[in-house]
Amino acid sequence: MTSLSVEMLAADAAEPITSAGNAQLGIAVLAGIAVIVLLITKLKMHAFLALTIGSLALGSFAGAAPADTIASFTAGLGSTVAGVGVLIALGAILGKLLADSGGADQVVDTILAKASGRAMPWAMVLIASIIGLPLFFEVGIVLMIPVVLLVAKRGNYSLMRIGIPALAGLSVMHGLIPPHPGPLVAIDALDANLGVTLALGVLVAIPTVIIAGPVFSRYAARWVDIKPPENMIPQRPSEDLDRRPGFGATLATILLPVVLMLLNALVEIVVDNPENGLQKVTMVIGSPLIALLAAVLVGMFTLGRAAGFTKDRLAGTVEKSLAPIAGILLIVGAGGGFKQTLIDAGVGQMILDFSENWSIPALLLGWLIAVAIRLATGSATVATISAAGLVAPLAADMSTSHAALLVLAVGAGSLFFSHVNDAGFWLVKEYFGMNVGQTIKTWSVMETIISVVAMAFILLLSLLL
Repeated sequence: MTSLSVEMLAADAAEPITSAGNAQLGIAVLAGIAVIVLLITKLKMHAFLALTIGSLALGSFAGAAPADTIASFTAGLGSTVAGVGVLIALGAILGKLLADSGGADQVVDTILAKASGRAMPWAMVLIASIIGLPLFFEVGIVLMIPVVLLVAKRGNYSLMRIGIPALAGLSVMHGLIPPHPGPLVAIDALDANLGVTLALGVLVAIPTVIIAGPVFSRYAARWVDIKPPENMIPQRPSEDLDRRPGFGATLATILLPVVLMLLNALVEIVVDNPENGLQKVTMVIGSPLIALLAAVLVGMFTLGRAAGFTKDRLAGTVEKSLAPIAGILLIVGAGGGFKQTLIDAGVGQMILDFSENWSIPALLLGWLIAVAIRLATGSATVATISAAGLVAPLAADMSTSHAALLVLAVGAGSLFFSHVNDAGFWLVKEYFGMNVGQTIKTWSVMETIISVVAMAFILLLSLLL
């Protein structure tokens, strides 16, 4: 899962906590992941505790001082919660407002009326892709979850049939399409053309999201046939309301952060001057925090007041929205702590050392390096930056189109097989009420399909261009 801003990458570049050899470090990584999986699956330990213990075990196996391991874990936990914690909280408030006011019901009723049966997964992937274009993955999830869960429950669909297309739409946008941080950093590192990369990215994204979303969801629904978790479904006390918000007002509230972030991205591309007054304004209002906060504040009027809520009821809705997400915040934060422990242990450098002597085509090399670092560290952003930096010299003699394809190859590799060292893995697991095995069979496989299919289309384009 990528960080929420390029500035957060500073934490990923921390000093190594150990100078262990590559062999010892490789064993330590496998041992740390094994400890987490065994604690959760065999001993049924809470994921937060398992991730904490696994991080300490990783540091011990790698020969790091306990104090250094603790510092890395807490730094990673803190930066992850700082980055996504407030967004998850704001998303939960917005989701509760949508549910309690009847706004979510209005959206779901309209979707169910317009698209049903076989068309529903396609509708979900289209909505998620549009929402995910300017949004970071985490923001997209918290905006989509209430709709996904309600559509699955009200339409009596398997959660995977509806959820996988939505996740695929968000993930593909986030890994391949600027203005997300990973692709932007790779474009800068490889000196690629942003417009060409965006155009080719969309060309690759369309077939990729179809295969990983609506098509794969058929199989995912057979492998993991689950219903939406009751504790996460927005409960609707809207029966005691005399009225509920209109579809247009509700949709405008949901799309407000999307529009603000997209506006910021467009101004950044067109103006490209941090000192420009307009860009200074859009940088503020288009930041994920401000955009979601604006949606919450607007929602209090367009949703809460439109449904006849008093000030006390609005306050109660906000208060009730925060309790259910405490566990999610801790688990996602601990996942970030484990990721940072891996990075500080030098796993990224270990992968780069191994790859120095690989004699393979540049596109495939960039993808493979990104895959290896993604698997080892759980960070798509670290994978993107490291791989782009390594293959940057190869881009010097490339055509404009091939340099753009190299950016996309690195981005595709950075999405490969999300597992227990990725905070996004735990976010999806908790929101969808799955166990570790079910999350691997659905979310992790979906991410792998996105990575492999996107790379196949990138290689095909490289032959045509």
